[in-house]
Amino acid sequence: MKVLVTGGAGFIGSHTCVELLLAGHDVVMVDNFSNSKRSVVGMIEQLGKKTCVCYEADLLHYSDLERIFSEHHFDAIIHFAGLKAVGESVAFPLKYYENNVTGTLNLCRLMKQYQVNHMVFSSSATVYGMNNPSPLTEEMPLATTNPYGSTKRMIEQILTDLAAADTDFKVILLRYFNPIGAHESGLIGENPKGIPNNLMPYITQVAAGQLEQLQIFGNDYDTHDGTGVRDYIHVVDLAKGHLKALERIGYQEGTKVYNLGTGVGYSVLDVIGGFEKATGIKIPYTIVDRRSGDVGVCFADPTKAKMELGWNAEKDLESMCKDAWNFQRSSRG
Repeated sequence: MKVLVTGGAGFIGSHTCVELLLAGHDVVMVDNFSNSKRSVVGMIEQLGKKTCVCYEADLLHYSDLERIFSEHHFDAIIHFAGLKAVGESVAFPLKYYENNVTGTLNLCRLMKQYQVNHMVFSSSATVYGMNNPSPLTEEMPLATTNPYGSTKRMIEQILTDLAAADTDFKVILLRYFNPIGAHESGLIGENPKGIPNNLMPYITQVAAGQLEQLQIFGNDYDTHDGTGVRDYIHVVDLAKGHLKALERIGYQEGTKVYNLGTGVGYSVLDVIGGFEKATGIKIPYTIVDRRSGDVGVCFADPTKAKMELGWNAEKDLESMCKDAWNFQRSSRG
């Protein structure tokens, strides 16, 4: 297949591109590099043992995106591109709606124009909101607590409506839980600009001495140690889920939804403990107030992905911690 990967230089996108190349697919990437680095492209090609095409472009720039479609015949799209910081989305909601929703509408218009009918969309467990009990299943009612989550929910609905209106259009929505880790080579991983929003890069930067200590948002949740519980999944396992989705999408009708998680919940303190055990490095931390909109417990029921896609997560917490730390050390030279 020739696959267009939007946001292909990002954390999850880069690992997925590697797996696509290793599987023999032709990859065309588009990325505006607002939260990624161009140097990642060469690393993707090195790890994937194959070259890919990369365009620096923004989905909001319709003419640039149309030029890419005019130069290639795509069999499928994997759509990662989008802003993803929950706190920033609360502060700048219009920025998130404009970027994430309008960018997706541009992409969909060009898919229709150029008769590209298969899309795998990067969604999120945030669409389940705060009131569903874990483990979360795909059939639970949706609700969101921030503009970032609302954009994911809106895009899910847009794609579902498109597939309902056009029987040739087929969509798989992948609801991610909490991807961490990095490629075992240490060449690619999560490398956010500024202070990290996610737990693992925050931990690794503390371990490397770049940040003084970790902030834990709340220790009064109804969990075994009072800190929030999440379903952490290795990014390579997550990437492989996209290949399984591509294999499936041509044999389905309409829209399918799958959770990609391990089905196991780890607390913040569990992850810190796992990192300390895996690396031998002590992580200093301080407890601060809860963040608005954070749920106490959130983990997946991944049964549907296992049954229908033939996918399940294989890597454990120790691997996630070791690989994340290996990338942190490698990226610092």
